[in-house]
Amino acid sequence: MSLKYSIFILAFLFSAVSGCTQNQPYGKTRQSMKFKQLTPEEQRVIVYKGTEAPYSGKYEKFNETGTYLCKRCGAPLYRSTDKFDAHCGWPSFDDEIQGAVKRITDADGMRTEIVCVNCDAHLGHVFLGEGYTGKNTRHCVNSVSLDFLPAGQSAMTDTAIFAGGCFWGVEYYMKKINGVISTSVGYTGGKSDNPTYEQVCAGTTGHYEAIEVVFNPGQTSFEEVARMFFETHDPTQWNHQGPDWGEQYRSAVFFRNEEQKATAQKLIDQLKENDFQVVTELIPAKKFWKAEDYHQDYYNHKGTTPYCHGYVKRF
Repeated sequence: MSLKYSIFILAFLFSAVSGCTQNQPYGKTRQSMKFKQLTPEEQRVIVYKGTEAPYSGKYEKFNETGTYLCKRCGAPLYRSTDKFDAHCGWPSFDDEIQGAVKRITDADGMRTEIVCVNCDAHLGHVFLGEGYTGKNTRHCVNSVSLDFLPAGQSAMTDTAIFAGGCFWGVEYYMKKINGVISTSVGYTGGKSDNPTYEQVCAGTTGHYEAIEVVFNPGQTSFEEVARMFFETHDPTQWNHQGPDWGEQYRSAVFFRNEEQKATAQKLIDQLKENDFQVVTELIPAKKFWKAEDYHQDYYNHKGTTPYCHGYVKRF
């Protein structure tokens, strides 16, 4: 993956020969997602971008340990460890759960609005440079936009782990599935702890470049996520994916339970019936080591699209 830009032309030619396409992957539309029924006041804030009165929200002076969820879709947004008292009248956080919150220019053209990535629910606004905490960031959030999950209780989420070549490209497509709450790219399946990108690329650790996908099973399913995996990388390629070569680019499903294993095997069997010589491995899930920050959500930050992954309908 370190040679990505120097082999861009080769990658382009490879894609043309292999017949990879950039068709839009399927997925549930925003309209088909399952949302919680909202009260009129919740609709005013969450849907129509209103603001609750200061010092009136239930979470403004709330200090329990746990996770704050989107009121509309249930996606995890903030951890209690990132909450602080800004004395502003609304709950304040100096960080969000990675990939959970989207920033957009407010209708007033001056402020920055924050919304739930999963369902576009209005949360509030984010302010920088105020100096309240070391992170110098304040997410000013309406209590009415939030639910709270106490520590020790499980949210309605599930997790899938896949390896399918360069993790940048796999993540790019996984994030397009409505119902996916968050993604993290990293390393798994190897023999050492805390591997670095350089060590993995050197082929000395046995790790795969992988992605951990957290999704809401009420809005999508492991099978739908796995289908996207099989249709956005080539499961017939061994030790490489497109122009990227190395054992870290092997194709694998790291199943977390027997149900995931059975679902993945069913999809592999269907592909083989369609004459695909699938080499994807089924491996019990192992420790997932999150990759360095600059690898996370790479293509969205760069404003480009993958050259070694593309959507190809196979089922």
